[in-house]
Amino acid sequence: MRYDLVIFDNDGVLVDSEPISNKLLAGYLTELGHPTSYEDSLRDYMGGALHRVHDLVWERSGQRLPVDFDEVFHARVFSAFERELKPVAGAVEVLEELAGDGVAYCLASSGSHERIRVGHRVAGLDKWFDEKRVFSSQDVGRGKPAPDLFLHAAERMGVAPGRCVVVEDSPLGVQAAVAAGMDVYGFTAMTPAERLAGATELFGDLKELPSLLA
Repeated sequence: MRYDLVIFDNDGVLVDSEPISNKLLAGYLTELGHPTSYEDSLRDYMGGALHRVHDLVWERSGQRLPVDFDEVFHARVFSAFERELKPVAGAVEVLEELAGDGVAYCLASSGSHERIRVGHRVAGLDKWFDEKRVFSSQDVGRGKPAPDLFLHAAERMGVAPGRCVVVEDSPLGVQAAVAAGMDVYGFTAMTPAERLAGATELFGDLKELPSLLA
């Protein structure tokens, strides 16, 4: 094992939530008078915390989103998760292998703690992540592409940044990992490889990950 800690992104890496949440986000922004396609949402917001949505809408339109935007959006997402969410193919097998080999791992997500917990319960991944392994942008204030979240996770897990590897599927996440001084493996199942420039390695199937880590 080349690393002392594997830090997983959550959405799109462990749970197949990106198509669900980005379709809903695009639809809700369009409903509010900010026309947004699914492709726009993936390009602009995938991997980021919700404050990024507020910031970009304000920057582009000079208008603030409703005060209950986050609450309404989360309600729609959680309802859709209950109906549709599944683990990413290979996620269970990878977690079983890491746990069986005694490899330290955690997750660091731009999503809220509630979103992470709802998703893991529905997808059947909650058994792999106790509270000590779960870190959210809520914990640090600044989400990706700032390095704060990954640095916070490493500190709490007691591992130096240079001994960590991040598993990410978004350009914002790759930027954050690089800024944190960590190696990053770019997962290309949903994101074209060219958009993950800067990643240490690229791979398209989670089942490839253990051999990359060896």
